[in-house]
Amino acid sequence: MNNEPIIAIDGPSGAGKSTLSRRLARALSYTYIDTGAMYRSVALAAQRARIDPDDDSSLAELCDTIRIEFVRGGESDRVLLDGEDVSSEIRTPENSLLTSRISSRLPVREAMVRLQREMGARGAVVLEGRDIGTVVFPEADVKFFLSASARERGRRRYEELKAKGLEVDLDQTIAEVEARDAADSAREHAPLLMAADAFDIDTTQKNIEEVLEEMLHVVEAKRLSAAQFKRNGP
Repeated sequence: MNNEPIIAIDGPSGAGKSTLSRRLARALSYTYIDTGAMYRSVALAAQRARIDPDDDSSLAELCDTIRIEFVRGGESDRVLLDGEDVSSEIRTPENSLLTSRISSRLPVREAMVRLQREMGARGAVVLEGRDIGTVVFPEADVKFFLSASARERGRRRYEELKAKGLEVDLDQTIAEVEARDAADSAREHAPLLMAADAFDIDTTQKNIEEVLEEMLHVVEAKRLSAAQFKRNGP
């Protein structure tokens, strides 16, 4: 384990990745990189530009021209698309479904993976997404895969959208989560998979604090193991 480790957190939508990645990064004083928000921002930009999700040439050009930034503040981080705060707009149900299509396109993935590797190259980062431990940083020092039942993830998403004042239906939200799962797992480029060396944590019946404690325990155990290896040698 390096002095400035890379922590990869993967899993399906609604498993708690965003909240736990943010909390873990803050507990460790690391930088948090929400890669899912990057793909969501590309999807929103494509929708605004009326780009067909299958038009790889236009998507590649779009990725070369837009600017995505993360601004830390208070209890939440803001996502800026060309200087505009799109933190809420990128998380609508419509944009979530479009994101699944956009993120499967090779030019988009190549552009975002390059950007993610640049952001995380110096270490001391927590990266969250769907292919961090398998594609973006397969050499990550610590890998987690967070999961939960589709019904529970749909319920969480439903409550989140309701809290924002959106009119949503529970059964439809669960169906959208299942559709996103199917699309993410079946896509040709970087499908949703758990890395062989990832720590699998089912969050269905666990609260945020319980999962965070478990993750911190894993990171600390890795740190101790690395320190011992460094002292004693191979």
